[in-house]
Amino acid sequence: MSNDSLHASASLPIALDCLGGDNAPFCVIEGALLAHKRYPDLRFVLFGPKDALEKLLSKHESLRAQCDIEHCDQGIAADEKPSQAVRKGRASSMWRAIEAVRDGRASAIISAGNTGALMAFSKLILKTLPGIYRPAIVGRMPTSNGECVMLDLGANVECDAQTLQQFAFMGSAFARVVLEKENPSVGLLNIGSEMSKGKEELKEAYQLLDAEKSFNFLGFVEAHDIGHGRIDVVVTDGFTGNVALKMLEGTASMIRSFIKESFMSSLWSKLSYIVAKGTIAKLRKRVDPRKYNGAMFIGLNGISIKSHGSADGYSFYHAIKVGLGMVNNNLNARLLAELDASGALLDAADAEDKVVELA
Repeated sequence: MSNDSLHASASLPIALDCLGGDNAPFCVIEGALLAHKRYPDLRFVLFGPKDALEKLLSKHESLRAQCDIEHCDQGIAADEKPSQAVRKGRASSMWRAIEAVRDGRASAIISAGNTGALMAFSKLILKTLPGIYRPAIVGRMPTSNGECVMLDLGANVECDAQTLQQFAFMGSAFARVVLEKENPSVGLLNIGSEMSKGKEELKEAYQLLDAEKSFNFLGFVEAHDIGHGRIDVVVTDGFTGNVALKMLEGTASMIRSFIKESFMSSLWSKLSYIVAKGTIAKLRKRVDPRKYNGAMFIGLNGISIKSHGSADGYSFYHAIKVGLGMVNNNLNARLLAELDASGALLDAADAEDKVVELA
C-alpha cells in the first residue's frame, strides 16, 4: 500500500496503549505526533497515566486537540505470562484500549506491549471472525523488488494443516490490501522444496493448497527465497516465522553496521563516504526495520496491531500507519468474503471444536 493511498478517513479514533513497550509512553506520543503531521485529521484515544501524557502533549497543542486521554496507571510487564496477565490485567492500559475497539469507541488498537498478553486479550475481548479458529500475526518485510507478507510471526507455535491453509488465505487477502497485488503468490516455508521433506502437517497443507486451482500457490519455499521477491505471501507456523523474522532483522542490522565500519576504517574510506553518502542513505532507508514495524493479529473481529517492544517514535508511527491502512481498506470484510468464497471457513460448530482441539 503506497503512502499516497493512505488518508485519515477512519471515522473513529485509534486507541494507543501508552504503557506498552520499552520506550513508552515517549515513543507512543512521538509516533502519534509524526502521524498527526502526516494525517492532521486523525484522532487518538490514549490509555495511560493522565498527568504524564498531558505533560508530553503540552508542547504539541495541535496534537493534543486530536487526543482524548483515559487514565490508566497499570501496565503489563514484558515478561508476564499471558495467563497471569488475563487474571490481573483487566484494569491495564492494554486491556482497556482493546475494549475501546470492541465497544465501537476506537477503530483499531496499537500496542508495543507484551505480545502474548496482547494476543490473549485481543482474542478474549474481540473474539475471532466467524469460521476462523486461529488468528495469526502477519507483517511485511522487504524483498529485492518490493515487499512480501509473512504469517504466522509468533502467535501459534504449532499449526496443523487446516490452520496453515487458513493462514494462506488470510495472508493472500492481506497482500491484496497491503501490497496491492491482484493475484499474490503464496509459498509454504519448509526446509526444502521437495515433497519428501518437512513435517507431515506441511505436506498435508501442501495438498490442501495445491487443490485450490484459483490460488496462486508456488508450493514449498525455503528461507533464502523470501528475499528474492517472487513470493508475495510466506506461510509458516509461529515458531518458525518468529525465528525467521528476527534473523532477517538481525541480518539487516548487521549489514548496516558493516557498512558504517567500512566507511569509518580509514581517511580514504571517509572521503569515499562523502561521495557515496546519498546512495548509502537510500540503502539504509530501504533496509531500516523500523519502516516495517506494525504486525496485525489477523483473523480477529477487530483491528489489533503489535508494535515492536523496542520501538522508537518513528517505528511506532509506522505501526499507526498499518492500523490506519487496515481500517481504511476494510480488511476484515474483504478477508471474510475471500475466505467464504474459497470454502476455507469452518462453520461455527466446527470452528469451536477446532479451537478446543488445538488448545
